[in-house]
Amino acid sequence: MNYSKVTSVLIFSILSIVHIEAYCQNISIKLGRATIGVNETFQITFTVENERFVENSPFPEIAGFIQQGTSSSKATNYVNGKISSKESVTQNYLPTGQGTFVLQAFSMEINGKKVSSPGTTIKVGPAVNQQKQDPFAEFWGAGRDNDNQQFVNVQDDAFFAITSNKKKIYVGESFNLSISFYISLKNRAKMDFYKISDQLGEILKKVKPDNCWEENFGIDQINPEYITLNGKQYTQYKIYQASFFPLTSKDIEIPSAGLKMIKYKVAKNPSFFGRNMQEDYKNFYSKPINITVMDLPENPLKSMVNVGNYQLNEKISANILETGKSYQYQFTISGEGNVAAIKPILLPKGKDFDFYPPAISQKVNRANNRVFGYKSFRYQIQPREPGEYNLSDYFKWVYFNTKTGKYETLESDLIVQVIGESKKENIISSSGPTGFYEEIDNASNNLSNRNTPYWFTIGANISLVVILITLGIVATRRNA
Repeated sequence: MNYSKVTSVLIFSILSIVHIEAYCQNISIKLGRATIGVNETFQITFTVENERFVENSPFPEIAGFIQQGTSSSKATNYVNGKISSKESVTQNYLPTGQGTFVLQAFSMEINGKKVSSPGTTIKVGPAVNQQKQDPFAEFWGAGRDNDNQQFVNVQDDAFFAITSNKKKIYVGESFNLSISFYISLKNRAKMDFYKISDQLGEILKKVKPDNCWEENFGIDQINPEYITLNGKQYTQYKIYQASFFPLTSKDIEIPSAGLKMIKYKVAKNPSFFGRNMQEDYKNFYSKPINITVMDLPENPLKSMVNVGNYQLNEKISANILETGKSYQYQFTISGEGNVAAIKPILLPKGKDFDFYPPAISQKVNRANNRVFGYKSFRYQIQPREPGEYNLSDYFKWVYFNTKTGKYETLESDLIVQVIGESKKENIISSSGPTGFYEEIDNASNNLSNRNTPYWFTIGANISLVVILITLGIVATRRNA
């Protein structure tokens, strides 16, 4: 008998059994405590059992929290001939304030497999005392609560900034103002936000320009964004963003402002059971900003025009119109600028059309550091005289183009044919440049002489006197 072959077969069989028993794989997601203090973290952990962890899709965002780093652990055990392994990855979430927050149901791809979680409701309360009592303090001879422990500062690599995307603008032109905290990816100091809502309110009181229209981007949660500045990588935490449109040519000065952050000191002689971090604070300050505001070039419409970059879209319900009937014409202005401030067109007076006040709709978008959208005016028009008409004679809109530095006009390209009988004699209409209500303003309120004959006036007066005498006599006889 060839014992070496038998031995090889037995070893192979044993290893195969062990291998098979180790392949009872499982991937799961576990959620952390649902009630925490504002200075604690909520955690989401996924665990891969009995297989090597390779990759995962991003952890979910949670409204009211910021992601603050991950931690991982790995363990392998061999018990009673069975091999088991476990790898875990934990994402920490730091709350931005107190309140009740909802983590919606979510799924993650882990090692190419979809794993789901039902989500939960997270309650964030006041800060809790994180100081830990060393249960072996007396055994080790150390003082309770680390009274003798010394803590030292760790050099941070972070800064606070208020930035503008433009330093020179026209009156009415927008500039984007952002308030952010930046932490270098090489930073080693642990920091947390401190009462960020209260601080932001005070910062905005100081830095918001008074002579501007504001379009707020409405940041309701602080999410990390990875950016590169001057060849160096940072995590940007944007806490406020808005576009401002100056209403006057007064220059804008944004003063320096401060942001207070929690910065932790570390124990000089860390212990396994003791408290190794101590909460401290540091103020970070932004640099002031000056923005030059230029007046618009002289023009009769200078104080009335919008400023930005716009395009025109238009449509009409029919190209051949009939007198006396109503049609819809839509004049839509779209582009980048203060869309909300666009006003209806001042239509010229004429006798060829009745124009009814427009129905107005608009949409304003705030994204990619700019404000853009559209404003649409839907008119009811009623032709009164047959013929061919260029709607550009009626519908034109002047604005100041910040790209060209010139006044430009958006006007209709449509030409319409009007058929039917003339309706010019029908001047009474509910609206329009020659409507009934405009004629009231032009009418005289002086009494007019109708040139009544003199003899007719004398006769009427005599008849009135006779009637009054007769009535008096009748009344006297009745009383008698």
